[in-house]
Amino acid sequence: MITKDKVTEIFCIIDEFDKNLSAELAKNLRLPSHNSDGKRYRNRKGRLSESEIMTILVCYHFGAYRNFKEYYLNWVKGVMRQDFPDAVSYNRFVELMPRVFFKMMLFMKLYAFGKCTGITFVDSTMIPVCHNVRRYYNKVFAGLAKDGKGTMGWCHGFKLHLLCNDSGEVITFCLTGANVDDRDSRVWTVFAKVLFGKIFADRGYIKQELFDSLFSQGIQLVHGLKAKMKNKLMPMWDQIMLRKRYIIECINELLKNKANLVHSRHRSIHNFIMNLCSALTAYCFFENKPEALPVYVEIKAVGTFFILNLSRTQVIYAVGCSYFTTSPSLHMLHPLGNCG
Repeated sequence: MITKDKVTEIFCIIDEFDKNLSAELAKNLRLPSHNSDGKRYRNRKGRLSESEIMTILVCYHFGAYRNFKEYYLNWVKGVMRQDFPDAVSYNRFVELMPRVFFKMMLFMKLYAFGKCTGITFVDSTMIPVCHNVRRYYNKVFAGLAKDGKGTMGWCHGFKLHLLCNDSGEVITFCLTGANVDDRDSRVWTVFAKVLFGKIFADRGYIKQELFDSLFSQGIQLVHGLKAKMKNKLMPMWDQIMLRKRYIIECINELLKNKANLVHSRHRSIHNFIMNLCSALTAYCFFENKPEALPVYVEIKAVGTFFILNLSRTQVIYAVGCSYFTTSPSLHMLHPLGNCG
């Protein structure tokens, strides 16, 4: 359950951002005051400020309620009625949600998201919009939602592609149909704009064309090997970082189970996008974000490398100028020969 102090902190941060952005827009943006018919545009302030609307949307994703209507009627207009004295009706609030889309996206990009540190993890997760049985009767996302198959089976909806750094901060995201491949060039065109260094992925991202395309831009894609692939030399540091992919798996779990990212009660596309943006924004305020502890690999002589083979229990080490192989069942080192 989110506390009142946390709500106040979130509101102060969002309100300060909103005031600074409004001042910059008023100074540099020149909008016409009349439309083509000569009528003056209305610019009247509403009962709820835009920062209050954004705060209400963000606080919903802290896991206290699973239904937004119950959350708004019982928590915003009940428990927090002194903090939001001018709260409008639920139907009116749903109409006001799309108005803050522009500022929510800017706040998410400029404040909520982190920066690339050279160590990046990538993964994707399915966002179903309805049960598979009802996919032919769904009218809200007709023509937009697609049928796709993931590790958990078939789903009708969208796919969220995420990038995060070693501190557990989301760097950027890309929303596609559920039938779009993780290695699609359109997705990586968006990702490559904010990437550098090494990016660690699972075996679903194995593709030679993708590796060559990223490598030509100074980005190295590191992934495991499939069962029938040939062994490859890999630095021990890369192998250790591959095991830290649990970070992005934990982010997906927090977004789905705590932030209520996935549900089948959407009644408009606009509010589906707002639910996604506010969930990603709320994640930056979570206090239990996963992160990778620093890894230090001591290199002696020529170096320490190993050949990774995920389909077998045997791992080949090259220490100094001698090769060794390990057998996990015996926990022993067996010399194979020298480098020469």
